[in-house]
Amino acid sequence: MTRYSMSRRAVTFGALGLIAMTAACGNGVGNENARALDARVNAALDEMYGRYPNTRDIANSASGMLVMPLMTEAGFWLGGGYGRGALISKGETLDYYSAIQGSAGLQAGAQQYSYVVFFMTDEALNTFRTSNGWEAAADAGATLVDEGASFKATSATLSSPVLLAVFGQAGAFAGATVEGIKYTRIIP
Repeated sequence: MTRYSMSRRAVTFGALGLIAMTAACGNGVGNENARALDARVNAALDEMYGRYPNTRDIANSASGMLVMPLMTEAGFWLGGGYGRGALISKGETLDYYSAIQGSAGLQAGAQQYSYVVFFMTDEALNTFRTSNGWEAAADAGATLVDEGASFKATSATLSSPVLLAVFGQAGAFAGATVEGIKYTRIIP
């Protein structure tokens, strides 16, 4: 065997492993309707508010929130992730979105987590709704950090037009990020 064919096999094996791990995480891709997705969004918000009560004040100040109740990531050299969620403003669902993530590098494992993107201004919310390929990590002014019973939020973070809160991590993967995610409006 040549070195090239072994590398190609490694990539193929890694991609097949990624597909198997993502399928095994039970993300329910392709079989949810709007009512089920709304229930997941509400459960994620209830969990966040219950574990981190100060996020309720942030949510009340926000122009809108993108709630991703279940993001599933898996990787073995090549990685990827998928999730579905809803964009909410003033208690009403505006749109539904899917999130697709890709990565490459030294990685192995699978995990699931929830996150909420808080759009603190009308301009930030409108930018998200009208942009093609908006990326949370690139546009977030601050990421709220889980510090035990609350997210640490300072006056500097609260003045950012976009805030990001990641919570509810489960699985064996080093870190949860929302970098490299492509959001697409969907009809569940």
